Amino acid sequence: MIDLQKEESGLWVVTINRPDKANSLTHAMLSELADIAEAAQDARGLVLTGAGKVFSAGADLDEARAGLATSDVWERLSGNIAALPGLTIAALNGTLAGGAMGMALACDLRLSVPSAKFFYPVMKLGFLPQPSDPKRMAALIGPSRAKLILMGGQKVLADEALQFGLVDRLVDPEVLLGTAREIAADTLSAKPEIAQGIKELCT
Repeated sequence: MIDLQKEESGLWVVTINRPDKANSLTHAMLSELADIAEAAQDARGLVLTGAGKVFSAGADLDEARAGLATSDVWERLSGNIAALPGLTIAALNGTLAGGAMGMALACDLRLSVPSAKFFYPVMKLGFLPQPSDPKRMAALIGPSRAKLILMGGQKVLADEALQFGLVDRLVDPEVLLGTAREIAADTLSAKPEIAQGIKELCT
């Protein structure tokens, strides 16, 4: 349910492929994503996307009730993505919900289709978000807007997410991956130490 394509350019494209379940994430899927992100130290760039019309609805509900909602696998995944030396892009093919937001927040860039919605109803479900998610969200959109999503339970539409800075660009679905590859092209062709150096200077 996780597809990995390693391109000759050094770009790794990772696709969450469980569209019949809105790409909801099981522990096994999250562990596989975390392993891929850990192994991607040698990749020049990484693109995360989903199959179908939803990027991810977050945790699989049955597994969430069984303990997945509070598992440290979410933090392991986002931490591995944040630690990558190459350019990381979340190519959000649709709605992004719940804990799945962590992996997108950990990426360097977020592209979104215009129809996407963003929400993180963790408080309503009686859980705390993963520790790094509110910090990364607040760094992008400010503390007040982070609280609007995390405490106010608000769904943010794509155009508002762009205005907030939660996403960096809105892209039509048919050119989403092509745009991600175009944005990554300069990084893929640069010397890895130069690309990594620029990334470090921006943090």
